[in-house]
Amino acid sequence: MSGRRTIPVRPELPEVARLRRRIDALDRRIVALLNERAELGRQVGRAKQDAGRRAIRDLEREREVLLRVALANLGPLAQADLLVIYRRLIAATRALEARDRNDG
Repeated sequence: MSGRRTIPVRPELPEVARLRRRIDALDRRIVALLNERAELGRQVGRAKQDAGRRAIRDLEREREVLLRVALANLGPLAQADLLVIYRRLIAATRALEARDRNDG
């Protein structure tokens, strides 16, 4: 024997499987929406650049977005956790805008 132990695999409960399929479908929708949002952010960046605006970061707009998101949150996701996600999303979108400017 190789000394390895095998972990018995328990069959997934039908209700758990059903809920996980819904989560998987929702994850696909969330990814599509995040990418749609990122593309819109890139378009905003291009419009700002075309208008001669040099700054990529707009702190006032970021505050507005975070406030709107906080007000829309009815839970169960904690406010702090949701804001961490959105701050990261905003940073990722800024990075795309910066990359676009450097490539263009």
